[in-house]
Amino acid sequence: MCDTFVALPAMTADGSIIFGKNSDREPNEAQALEYHPARVHPAGAAVKCTYMAIPQTRQTLAVLICRPFWMWGAEMGANEKGVVIGNEAVFTRMPYKKEGGLLGMDLLRLALERSATAEAALETLVKLLAEFGQGGPCGYEDKRLRYHNSFILADPEQAWVLETAGPLWAAVKVRDYYAISNRLTIGEAFDLAHPDLIDHARRQGWLKKGRTFDFAQVYSDWFYTTFAAGEARRSRAVELLAESRGRLDEIQAFRILRDHGREPYRPGGHLWLDRICAHSANGLSRHAAQSTGSLAARLKGTERTFWATGTSSPCLSLFKPIWFQGPVLPDLGPAPEGIFNPETPWWRHEALHRRAILDYPARGRIIHPQRDEIQKSLVTRTKTRGSTERFNLTAEAFQQAQAATEKWIEAVTLMPVYQGAGWVFRRYWNAQNRKARLVTA
Repeated sequence: MCDTFVALPAMTADGSIIFGKNSDREPNEAQALEYHPARVHPAGAAVKCTYMAIPQTRQTLAVLICRPFWMWGAEMGANEKGVVIGNEAVFTRMPYKKEGGLLGMDLLRLALERSATAEAALETLVKLLAEFGQGGPCGYEDKRLRYHNSFILADPEQAWVLETAGPLWAAVKVRDYYAISNRLTIGEAFDLAHPDLIDHARRQGWLKKGRTFDFAQVYSDWFYTTFAAGEARRSRAVELLAESRGRLDEIQAFRILRDHGREPYRPGGHLWLDRICAHSANGLSRHAAQSTGSLAARLKGTERTFWATGTSSPCLSLFKPIWFQGPVLPDLGPAPEGIFNPETPWWRHEALHRRAILDYPARGRIIHPQRDEIQKSLVTRTKTRGSTERFNLTAEAFQQAQAATEKWIEAVTLMPVYQGAGWVFRRYWNAQNRKARLVTA
C-alpha cells in the first residue's frame, strides 16, 4: 500500500509546492532508483510496458523514477519539466482486468515521459486509460493482487488528484493540500470526470434514485478499502499537514513520511497497516506493507529539488537531493533484484533495517539523532550550493548515506536485544530473510 501528499504555496514556508510519497510493497520487492534521459524515438516504435506493448511517442522527457525491480512502470517519479506523480492502490466495485492492460505504475511512468505539466499528465493518464485500460497482476510474489489506481500529480504551478475505478475516473484540482492513501477520497464535488461516471452507477443500481452522487461512496469496495486501513493513514497525513500550515518544508515532509504515530514505536506491535512509515509484520494483514522507497520534492519556479531515499524504511534512511543537471545520479551499482546483493544500496540498507527492527525502540535511538543531523546538513547545503556543484552534492549525499549505513549496521549488530519483537513478527521476518538469502545475525 502507499501514501502520497502535496501542499501548495499557502501551506509552505517559502511559497513552494511540497510533494511526498512512500511506496509500500512486499519486503523483498527491491526498488530501483533510476534516471532515464530524454530520447527521440523512430517512427512506429513501441514501448514494452510490464504486460503489454503500446505505440511509443516521438519524443520522451527525461525522468527520475523509483521502480519495483520486476516491472517497467514506476511507483513515483519526476521529469525534467518539474512534474511529479505518485500513485496509490484503490479497491473498487468495478471489475479488475486479470491479464494484460497497463499497471498503474506503467501509467505513471508513461505520463511522466510524455507530459510537460501536471494537467497534461492528467490528460495523458485519462487518454491511456481509455485506450488501453488498467489491469494485470500487481504483486511481486502475490500474483492474485489486483487493484485500480489513484494519483497525485503536481508541477511548480498546480496539483491535481485523479482517482479511477476501472476505465472510469474523477479528478479534483488541489486548492490547499491533499493526501491520498488506499481508498477513494473524491466525494460529491469534482472538477473533471468520465462522462459515464454517474450514469454507470445508476445502471448498476449503486446510485439509488433521489440520492446525491458521491464517487467514493458509490464506487468503493467496502471490504478491501476497510482492511487496507487507508483512511487511518490518510487522516494522519492530513493531521500532520494541517499542523505544519505555513511552515512546511523539506524537513517537515520527511517527518511526515517517517511518521509512526505514537512513540515509542514497535513494528510488531500493531495488526493493521495504519502507519505512514510502514514495516511488514505478518503474512496476513501486513505483507505488502513495507515502505520500500520514498520520494519528496520541493518545486518553486525553476528551482526543483527532488529527494529520494533509494532504500526502504524512511525512518532509518537519508533523503538525498537530486537535480536534473549533469549525470543526475551517481553510479549506484547493479539494479537490485529480489535476492540480497551487498553491491546495491537498497539491499545494503536492508541489512540495517532488518537488524534495527529486532528491537526498534533501542536501536532507533542510536540511529535517529545521527540521521537527523546529517539530514539537516544536507538540506542546508542545498540552499548554498551553486547550480554547477549540485551533482557533486548528490554524489556526496549517497556516499554519506553509505558510510552512515555501515556505521549503523556495526552499532546495532553489537547491541543486545533489550525488548525484542514477538514470535509472529520474528518468524515472519526470518522467512523473508531466508527467501532473500540475507543473514542478520
